[in-house]
Amino acid sequence: QAHVVESGGGLVQAGGSLRLSCAASGTIFSINVMGWYRQTPGKQRDMVATISRGGSTNYADSVKGRFTISRDNAKNTLYLQMDSLKPEDTAVYYCNVRTAYSNNWGQGTQVTVAT
Repeated sequence: QAHVVESGGGLVQAGGSLRLSCAASGTIFSINVMGWYRQTPGKQRDMVATISRGGSTNYADSVKGRFTISRDNAKNTLYLQMDSLKPEDTAVYYCNVRTAYSNNWGQGTQVTVAT
């Protein structure tokens, strides 16, 4: 099992930027896909962006052109650069790390975008 910890959330004005980070540690064998998901109260957790070990990316339509996902395989670290933030981006953001043997989630980090 991997231990996953997110950081970088906070309060920002609409139009601003934030950068989320996610560090995976513990017993890790070959991390495959890493991704960011978000959830608001009473709603399901939705995919924001994913990235394969080789660097192939996938984004939700709502964040294309505004968010950029990246990873550092040597450090088992994932990033999400969020620009041109909107109030509707407000949510708890979760990091997901998938290895050959496990699917691991962090505890989440709150992102709040004020009008």
